[in-house]
Amino acid sequence: MTATEFNFTLPKGLIDADGTVHRHGIMRLATAKDEIAVQKDRRAQDSEAYGSLIMFSRVITQLGQRSPVTLELLENLFTNDLGYLREFYNRINQQETAEIPVRCPTCSTSFKAELSLAGEL
Repeated sequence: MTATEFNFTLPKGLIDADGTVHRHGIMRLATAKDEIAVQKDRRAQDSEAYGSLIMFSRVITQLGQRSPVTLELLENLFTNDLGYLREFYNRINQQETAEIPVRCPTCSTSFKAELSLAGEL
């Protein structure tokens, strides 16, 4: 069975109007309907970055204690959290891992290592 929801942890966390920091969230896989909705939204046509926020407001089902996650809430993300969400979104929707070639300093064996996202522990 294919997983459709994924847990994530933001590097800094979103601070809401009450001063509560929200770092842990759930993102679901994007659908064709999500993509179409973003393309139809005039704000996304004016700004690619805003298009990302619109998509995230559709696919992030929970952020801390906040659900639903609104576009207005996501406008307050720190830039490195926004970058993290972009990378996380791409990773889960493309089902690819970020790997880099490495070499063991002791035996010189080459292999690939998976990169962790910035917010993960």
